[in-house]
This record gives sequence, C-alpha cells and structure tokens, in this order.
Amino acid sequence: MARKKKIYAIVDIETTGGMSQRDKITEIGVVIHDGDRVVKTWETLINPERSIPYNITGITGITNEMVEDAPRFYEIAKDFVELTEGCVFVAHNVRFDYGFLRKEFENLGYTYSRKQLCTVKLSRKVFPGLKSYSLGNLIRHFEIEVPSRHRALADAEATAVVFDKILKSQVGQDNIDRLINYGIKETRLPGDISIDTLDKLPEAIGVYYMYNSYGQVVYVGKSKNIKKRIIQHFQKVTKKNEDMLKMVQSISYEITGSEFLALLLESKEIKSMSPLLNKAQRTKRYPYFIYTFRDLSGIINFAIQKTNKKNTEGKQILNYYGSRMSAKSYIKGIRKHFELCDHYVGLSDPNGDACFSYQTKKCLGLCKQEETAESYNERAELAIENLTNHFKEDFIIVTEGRSLDEKGLILIQDGDYRGYGFINSNDIALGVEECLEAIDYVTANPETNMLVRNFMEMSSFDIISI
Repeated sequence: MARKKKIYAIVDIETTGGMSQRDKITEIGVVIHDGDRVVKTWETLINPERSIPYNITGITGITNEMVEDAPRFYEIAKDFVELTEGCVFVAHNVRFDYGFLRKEFENLGYTYSRKQLCTVKLSRKVFPGLKSYSLGNLIRHFEIEVPSRHRALADAEATAVVFDKILKSQVGQDNIDRLINYGIKETRLPGDISIDTLDKLPEAIGVYYMYNSYGQVVYVGKSKNIKKRIIQHFQKVTKKNEDMLKMVQSISYEITGSEFLALLLESKEIKSMSPLLNKAQRTKRYPYFIYTFRDLSGIINFAIQKTNKKNTEGKQILNYYGSRMSAKSYIKGIRKHFELCDHYVGLSDPNGDACFSYQTKKCLGLCKQEETAESYNERAELAIENLTNHFKEDFIIVTEGRSLDEKGLILIQDGDYRGYGFINSNDIALGVEECLEAIDYVTANPETNMLVRNFMEMSSFDIISI
C-alpha cells in the first residue's frame, strides 16, 4: 500500500517579544509544501492590540503604523485554521511559533492542534557538524537568498528551502517519520491505539482514562496537556509503562480547563474506580485522626488516635489520615514550623527533662519552663488552624472554565469540599441557586479538603458566599 502523502505548513511568525503569555503576534507567514515542492504561500500583518517595542521594530522593521489597520488575530484565525488543516506544522524552533499560535487560539476559546516538526532538530541530525543551527547560520551555509530577513514570509520561505533539503535526504525522511510518530513504533502501541489516535488527543488540561479489553479503567491520570502526557507513557520504557502496553486497549479523556479541577477529578475517579495501575490516592478509609485538647495546665496538646466511635466521641478532631505514619508526618511538620514542644505534640513523654527539639534549639523551652503557656498557645492556635481540615463557612470558588465564556465552580458546603461543575460566565449573575444546580456532587473526604486548602493558599480566585 502506498504511503499517504504528507502536506507541510511551514510557518514563521513575528511578535512583540518572546513570551506568549505576555506578547502578541505581529505577522504570520506560511509556506505550504506537498513533499515535492512549494504549492502555496500566505502572509498577513496582525494588529497586536498593543505597541511594538522600539528594539523589536529595529529587528523586524515592523512598525506600529504598519499594523494599525491590519486585521486582529481573531479576524484571520479561521483562514489560518483552514490553510493548515491536515498539514504537519513545521517551524524553525517550532515550540516558539506553535506556542504563540496555540495561545492566541486559546484566548479565543479554541484548541489548535497539529502534528509538529522542528527544523532545528532535523537540521542537527541531517547536517551534523555545523557551528550553529540558527536560521541565520543555515541561510549563510546554504547561500539562501532572503529578501527581508526577520519578516515572516521571507523567513518561512528560507525555512522551506532548508526543509526541502532535509526531505530530499534519506536520513532526513527517516527522522521526519520518527518525529511525526513521536518517536513511537506503531507496532509497540497496544489494542486499538494508533499514532492517529494519539494525534487526535487534545492538547488541553484534563483527566484521561486508560481501559483494558473488558472496558475496565486500569489507569487514571491528569495533565496540563493530555496529548503530550499520554504520548510520554508510550515513549518511556519502564515497568509501569510495560504493564500499560500489556493491559491498555483504549483511551478516553475529560477536559476540565483548570489544572486544579483536573486534580480534584483525578482524586475522585481514582478513589471511586480503584484502577489497578494507580497506587497513590486510592485510600478510601482514614483510620487515624489528629485531635487537640488542653491539659490541666491549660497548655494546648496534639495527639493521634485510631478512628472509631469511642475514640472520636467528644474530641476536637482536626483531620483524618490514611495511616499513623501520615498523621505523624503532619504532627512533625507543625512542630517544626511553629517551634512546638515534642512533649505536647505526642512525639515524646513529659518526664521532667527537656524534649529533644529543645536540645537542638528547635523548641522555645516550654518543657524547661523558659516559655509561658500563653506564649506557647499562641503558636499552637496557629498550628490548629493549619491542621484543621474543615471549613467554617459555605462558599463557592470560581475558577477558569473550559472556554472563555465558561467558569468552573468548586463547592464548599457543611465544612467539606462537595463537588465541582461548570457554568456559563453570564449565568453566574443569576444567583447562588443557578450555581448550585451546576455542581456534580461527590462524597466528602479529608484528602480533597486538603487539596482545596492548598489551592486557596497558593492561588487567586473569586468567591461566592452561600
């Protein structure tokens, strides 16, 4: 059977700077190559909707006046998608050009995804021994005529000349095939999974599921880039990946839009499905807890006990844990962070002697009467707040959704994380009831409460009070 002919879109962009999160595209040039010759070219200036720095104009020659009446990216986005449809995306340092374009499409709520080839990587393999593999050096090395260096179409056409030379060498074609196939031998892929299957996976944030031949989920994972992460599973040769190759027959996924929502969904799915290849996060029982009390001297103490009805009754429980070792690890953490005394966090028995941490100058001396109970308790109260896993109020955290016109909702109710959902950005104004109807409810557990607390400490977000 003849191999299907590949079409290549050789792309170059000019930008206002080097960071896709901050800077914008000012020009796009595309050369369509059918594997034998150039069949089409396309170029356009882009109004970046911000000023072009003076030093960038000095490099590219593109001025603010030149882009003032140019189309904005959203006005040419459809043309670019159609032009590159079915093509392999080729660029010199493809991460830069592809990354900028994906970000622009992401801002429009669209996921742009293409197979990619980098002519820097290919050139290193096909033309070994050169001093540099920058486009400028390759232009000089191959004596390529370029009318306007650092203009998008001119650089794309120069890249096309280099790519054409790569295509015409056998070693180049072999490397192209290998890179297009992500370095994976198709014969290594299990079940109904093919290179085409992997290529159609989204480059988006979410959770993915791997199934065996009986339709059972054997592995659940999360990633900021589902496609990239799943490909990595089949690229690496490890014991875990070998088990995957033997067991996995198919893949599905769920896009969440938010990395934190992916973390919450992954935790929920692993606990409910207990996939064979997931070892972590499978705990459903929490047989130990940390509680706090004041002794006869009024000093705040911490202790660990086994979870049962008798032990929990009447106690101020701060959190539950999957093992005594895990609970003890948290105790050690607060002791160190708040400079508490070993005797009063259950790490040693009070016997009149100084605790070990005092001897290493990590306890402020309550055990030697060198600190007052009042002073000690102030830090112990902070430790209680740190360990407490329940929330005092009901509220909804609002995060990014799966598109620009959508928001993610995380519900905290009756002291626990109770689920998440998605809502149209405009519908939030309709009120709390509308938000609550969007929630997919889950069973509360200490682990997800801790995940939410960590997220709230590290991130910025909006809150809706209930």
